[in-house]
Amino acid sequence: MKKLSVAIDGPSGAGKSTIAKAIAKEFGFIYVDTGAIYRTVGLHVLRLGADPSDETAVGALLGQIAIRLEYKDGEQRVILNGEDVTALLRTPRLSKYASDVSAIPAVRAFLLEMQRDMAKKHCVVMDGRDIGTVVLPDADIKIFLTASPEERARRRHEELLARGESATYQSVLSDMIARDKNDSCRKLAPLTCAPDALKIDTTGNALEKSISILIDIVKAGMKDGI
Repeated sequence: MKKLSVAIDGPSGAGKSTIAKAIAKEFGFIYVDTGAIYRTVGLHVLRLGADPSDETAVGALLGQIAIRLEYKDGEQRVILNGEDVTALLRTPRLSKYASDVSAIPAVRAFLLEMQRDMAKKHCVVMDGRDIGTVVLPDADIKIFLTASPEERARRRHEELLARGESATYQSVLSDMIARDKNDSCRKLAPLTCAPDALKIDTTGNALEKSISILIDIVKAGMKDGI
């Protein structure tokens, strides 16, 4: 049986992870959060005090990294060198580290086969920055999910406050704009909308509406016999 793949790309804070999880649950697919994998590399670099933008320093650390994905009650758990680090990955600092290490060719090559292997073995919903353009260029369904920087910053700010973390809306917005620039302007696998992707702007949408729109897209694709 053909393994179906849904690629969801878009900028930070667009709601990719939450919506991708909902789609995976709806269709019984495996959800692969590639951003969390890059954050895990960033966490290892942070713990060892290396500069995340130093290609030589980061490259030297890759041999020390063993990343494994596990699924518990339908949720992806990220295991770094035997430790479940899932709860440590969603901080503004790790966002910056993830963005920096993801621009390093050795890091992308290190993680690329892991991501592709998941799609070979399972029906997947995979989200990130370059899934439809680089990781899974032949994905059955490609979606580029976006929203205004202000909307994305508001969502991320509320998420951080709900977790008890201290952050101002303005600082989150500034970080968001900086990451957008970093992700879109990097030479290697920049954030961009694949020519054959459906672009969906969720600005002003309630989460449930955005989820419903994407579920309908996947249903239509499956009905068309992809």
